[in-house]
Amino acid sequence: MADSNTDIHRRINELIDEEHRLRANEDALADAERRRRLADLETELDQAWDLLRQRQARREFDQDPGRAHERSARIVENYEN
Repeated sequence: MADSNTDIHRRINELIDEEHRLRANEDALADAERRRRLADLETELDQAWDLLRQRQARREFDQDPGRAHERSARIVENYEN
């Protein structure tokens, strides 16, 4: 994924824009395809936000934020709130 906060934020904004377009234009894709893409977008957003949180935590503890990495969907989607 991206290697700077600016790049990660840019990617998050792109994903959110796509999500909004899909939700606004229901005829653009078949229902099943749209639901599948929306689920994928949700996962990608969760991964991007997780990466930003990792980078922030690493900076907070005087570690290299560049060593943060995107975690798998399986890991990110199974976090407890």
